Order: sequence, then structure tokens, then C-alpha cells
Amino acid sequence: MKFYLVIIAFVLMSCSQTKDANIKHDVEEKYIDSILAQMSIDDKIGQTNLRGTSSRAKTLSEALKEDVRQGKVGALLNVMNVEFVDELQKIAVEESPHKIPLIFGRDVIHGFKTIFPIPLGLAASWDENVARSSSRVAAIESSSVGIRWTFAPMLDIARDSRWGRIAESPGEDPYLASVLGKAYVEGFQGDSLNNPTSIAACAKHFIGYGAAIGGRDYNTTLIPEPLLRNVYLPPFEAALDVGAATVMTAFNEVNGIPATGNQFLLKDILRDELKFDGFVVSDWDSTIEMIAHGYARDEKHAGELAANAGMDMEMTSTAYQNNLKELIAEGKVTEQQLDEFVKNILRIKIRLGLFDEPYRDKTNEANFYSKAHLDLAKEAAIKSTVLLKNKDVLPLSKNTKVALIGPLADAPLDQMGTWTFDGDKTHTVTPLDAFKSANINHVYKPGLTHSRDLSKTQFKKALTTAKQCDVVVFVAGEEAILSGEAHSRAHINLPGAQEVLIKELSKTGKPIVLVIMAGRPITITNIINDVDAVLMTWHPGTMGGEALQEIVFGLREPEGRLPISWPKTAGQLPYFYNHKNTGRPANKEDYVAMYDIPVGAWQSSLGNDSHYLDIGYKPHFPFGYGLSYTEFRYDAIKISKDTINFNEDIIINATLSNIGKRDGKEIVQLYTQDVVGSITRPVKELKGFQHVSLKAGETKEVTFKISSEQLKFSNHKAVYAAEEGHFNVWVGPNSSSGLKDAFYLKK
Repeated sequence: MKFYLVIIAFVLMSCSQTKDANIKHDVEEKYIDSILAQMSIDDKIGQTNLRGTSSRAKTLSEALKEDVRQGKVGALLNVMNVEFVDELQKIAVEESPHKIPLIFGRDVIHGFKTIFPIPLGLAASWDENVARSSSRVAAIESSSVGIRWTFAPMLDIARDSRWGRIAESPGEDPYLASVLGKAYVEGFQGDSLNNPTSIAACAKHFIGYGAAIGGRDYNTTLIPEPLLRNVYLPPFEAALDVGAATVMTAFNEVNGIPATGNQFLLKDILRDELKFDGFVVSDWDSTIEMIAHGYARDEKHAGELAANAGMDMEMTSTAYQNNLKELIAEGKVTEQQLDEFVKNILRIKIRLGLFDEPYRDKTNEANFYSKAHLDLAKEAAIKSTVLLKNKDVLPLSKNTKVALIGPLADAPLDQMGTWTFDGDKTHTVTPLDAFKSANINHVYKPGLTHSRDLSKTQFKKALTTAKQCDVVVFVAGEEAILSGEAHSRAHINLPGAQEVLIKELSKTGKPIVLVIMAGRPITITNIINDVDAVLMTWHPGTMGGEALQEIVFGLREPEGRLPISWPKTAGQLPYFYNHKNTGRPANKEDYVAMYDIPVGAWQSSLGNDSHYLDIGYKPHFPFGYGLSYTEFRYDAIKISKDTINFNEDIIINATLSNIGKRDGKEIVQLYTQDVVGSITRPVKELKGFQHVSLKAGETKEVTFKISSEQLKFSNHKAVYAAEEGHFNVWVGPNSSSGLKDAFYLKK
């Protein structure tokens, strides 16, 4: 083995210098074949097993060490004691049959020690640099303790805010999700996977998990193939285009077939079409959960289905370990299939440099919570914060006396959000901490002990405090445990007695700034008229309090824009801006509200179209929405040509002016509509965006370019192409408003 290691290291280094990718690939494959030729079936099956321990384990199981010694384990997750990491890797590379190193994995989702805003919050930045820097910091910190593989980024398009895992998602739009997905992978994997500070990314969940019926986690999904290809697939394509090393299967079934046993997804699309050459890992127990789905008879059958679908590595469950050898003997799975699984796994281990240097880099001190990392986390929180309402109250002047109230005003654990196993709440800077550090004139009375608190015993103190102050900053939301995996909610309003307290505070006549910390959009229809300003900070992470303090007092602007439509009520869900029209599309001319219907009216459709009688057809806040402390005006949209051919580009220009009194930044958004298609097309689709900074009184021209390549879609015959016809185009601040023009695409 050492001879091969020397040869592969020399040739790979030479190939890197000559940039001869083909030679490098051939050498890599020959090396993999040389290892495989020495392995028994049992050895090969061992590489497909992902095992783990509790991250809180105080001792290292002798049984686990023996399994590693015998080559029965290919990767480990949740081993967080660095001494255990070192010991297990030493056993693998010195005592196992073929000295094959282990990969150590962990859910490093939006930070390791330094916690960034939740992914849905990061998506609100609409900023690939923010996404990239967050995952780069996470990689640097986590690799220092031996983690070389993360189960991120999650690229599931999410259209239902009831779904708990929307907190991990990039939102509802495939274009924005693709931009962010690419950046996440680049951050995790760095310039080269074999850099000791790089960790292998895992694009998950393949595919359609975010379409779970009713927003209930793990639930059934029904996704026609054109929808699958046009909406759910693009973020994964973007991640794979920049070399995402691994892919994770989804828990859900897609059109009747669980993703872990779905040949169409894992072979036809992932391998054959997208040419993915990394390895596919199941989600936690998703292999044997095909039994509960009613797709597999038993564990052995589940292993057969997963193997024939092309799933390479099994997380935690043991269908492969217990049954794959017998399935091969019976001819239900071939040894050649198993060989491909092992090749895919070894390929990533080689690219990670584990054969050259299997041990963690002990010189990487990671600098947990370093100033540089904390500054990036604060910047991400500022760029993620969305101003939803401002009735001339923000920003506050420095001499304002603030009543700081609400259950999330000093909740260091909850502020970090979901999937923060390794974050330390003692490093969290809460709003209360930040107000104290900045010497803000404030009085803190939480009013409620936690977000679900139903008690009113502290109301009196909070109300008395509010009356003594100039303004109320009410930090509301939901605890971290109320979002994330397996934490779906039927009602997504503020839990507990928060709404009741806000209404009581509004009676004092004091202006109220509502700050929401949550893992999803929160319906605030019941209280929107009781507050003067609304800031959505999501769960903002370690530095969220300092970011909030700077925003509230105008040291920084809230820069975020919604990555998801904000519903008026949960009954409106699923809701997404890029929906289709019906034969009777909703519009303001035909809308008749429920209380406008005459009593005793003759039974008819009343001229109504596709909408709800009680809440209409619009969201509370549209996709892409976000206010600033200044005001922008859009003027003079123009296009370079009314008609373009398939080999031409069209240039769209518009003028943006800052007509307010403060400098500010706008995220200018470009949308198109394919008016008539071979299948019906969305009413709007995001095709581009730009961050434009303007000084007060300044005007700039903003330019976008569109080619026919950007107008392609997959039709009912899985043909991916642009089609001749009329297109509408909008340039504006969000998906519901903007300047409109049109052009014709001609063959």
C-alpha cells in the first residue's frame, strides 16, 4: 500500500502542475482499482458502512474499535472527542486489512463553533459571498477536530413555512438556491479538497424533500417530472458543477418510490445525466425506513432496493452489512455493483488527501470565536436581517430610552437556531448583551420566560417599564427547538402569550419595534397594526445581538430580502411566487372579499377567481421583499431589442435612484415570464439580481443581460430547451412590483 501511496502522490502532484485532468483521473482510477483488487467482499461491504457514536460519549466502545480494526467501517459520524478521532484513525490506517483511512462526518450546517444565521437567514442575504464565508469558517473550525465531511448544504426548495426544515433551506426559488448552493460548496471544500482545512460537502436531500405534503416532515411528495427538473433539481446541478463530493438521499418518497431506492433519481439523473462521480449516502436509517413506506418487505429487501438504485453508503442502519453478501450470492445484486460503490467512496477519500495524510492537522488551531470569524458572523446577520415594516420609528436615536422586552431578548441558546450541536451559548451575544456593551439607555423586562410561556405574571413589570421608556423593542419568535427536523407546525404565529403581551403593550401608546427570531416566517397578521416596525432576524447566530443593536440604532442598514413568500396565515400554504396561472387567475378587479358578499346572495361564483374569500390571493410580504432606511425609485426600463434570435443576448436597463436622505443598498431583481409554452409556465421567474449601493440623491443605471440559455426549461417530454414566443420582463425591488417590458424570442 505504501508503494501505491508514493506513486499516486507523485503522479497527482505532477498532474496538478501540468493541469492534465485526464491523466490525473486515469491515475486515480488505476490506484482505486489496485486497492479494490486486494479486497474481499466483506472488506468491500465494510467501506459502505457509516457508523457513529453519541457526540457526548465519554468512552470509546471496544466493539466499535474492533469493527474498525476488521475493516467493517468506512466512515464515522458524531465522534467529537479528538482523542477518539485520533485513536480510531490510527487503528484504521495501521491495523485494518487494507489500511484504508476513515472519513469523520458531522452535521456542520451553519457554523461549527462560530454560529452564523440559519441557512434560511443566510438566503435572505441574497449574497453568495456571505454563504461562501460562512461555510469556509465552518470548515476551518470543524476540520481542526478531525471532521472532514459535513452533511450540508441542504438544497431542498421549500414552499411551505409549516415545514420545520425550512430553517435549513435556501428558500423557494431555484435560481437563488443555485447561487447559494454553489457558494456553500466552494466554502466547505475550499480551493482543493485535499487542503487540511477543507471538508467534503454533501448536497442534500436528493430530492424533493421540501415538497412534503402539508409541511409534515418525512411526508409523501408528488412531483411531476417537469416540476422536478425545473424547480427542485437546479440547486443540485449547481452544487455538482463545482464539485460537491457527496450527495445524500432524501427521507421522502417521490411519486411512490422512496428516494433511497429510486433508480430514476440515483442512476438515471444523478449518475447518467449529471455525471456525478462522488458517493451517495443514505439519510439516517432511510434505507430500512423503506419498510415503513411499504416499499420494502424487510431489511434484506431494503438493502437490495437501495443497492440496485445506486446508493453507495448506508448511514447507521445495517441492511448492507447484514445482507449484501447474501444478496450477491443469490444474484440479486452483483459484485460489480458493490465494486462501484467502493470506487466512489475511495475516490473521495483520495481527493480528501486521506491516504497521504489521514490524521487531523494538529497545527490547525482553528481559532474558535476569533475576531475575524465573529466579524463575518455579525456581517452575515446584518445582511440577513429583513425590514418588513417601518412607520417612521427606525432607526432610533442614541439617546432613546428603550424598554427591551420579549422572550428572545436574552436567549443565547435559542438565538443560535437549529442544528447547532457544537455551538457554545456562552459565546452568544444576545440583544441584552449588546445593549449593555454599547451603553444603550435601556431597561430589560422580558415579560415572558420563553417563547411558549402562557403565563401573564410578568406582564405588569413589562408594561410599567414600557410606560417609563420612549420605545419598546420587543424580541419575539420561537425557540430553536420549534424549528428544524421533525418540528413542523400547523400554526406558525408567535407561540405562547407573545401576541397577548404585544397587544397590551400597544395600549401604552409607545412605539413598538417588533424583532422576530425564528426558523421560519411567522404569521403576524393579528398584530401587524399593533407595532410600528418589524425586523426579521431569523435565528441570527452567535453575533445576532450585536448586529441587531447596530441596525436598530442606524449604525448599519438592514440589508436582507425575503428568500420565501411570507404568508398571511398558515391556511394559505403552500405559497410561492413562481406559481402557475389558472384558467381564472386571481386579480384585484374580480376579487370579492368574504364580508362584501351580500347576505342571501344567489348561489354563484360571484365573478371570483382563484383565491381565498377571507385573505385574498396575495402574501403578507412577497418573495424578494425588504425595506431600507432610505427610499429607492425605479425609472426608465428599456430593452436593447424587441426581438432576439436564439443565438443573441438581450440587454435590459433601468434607472435606480436613492431619493431618501441616507445612503443605502438595494437588491435589484430581474424576473421574466414565458407567456405561452408547450407546458404552462410560471407567472414570474427570478433570472438575476444585483446589489447596488447608492449615496443619498445618487442615480445609477442597472444593466442585465439575458440569453436564450437562461430561458430554457424542461417540458413534459423531458426536452430541455427555450421556445419561440413572447416574454415579459420586470426589473424591480421584489417579485410583486417593478418596471415591465417585453420581447420576442425568435428561432
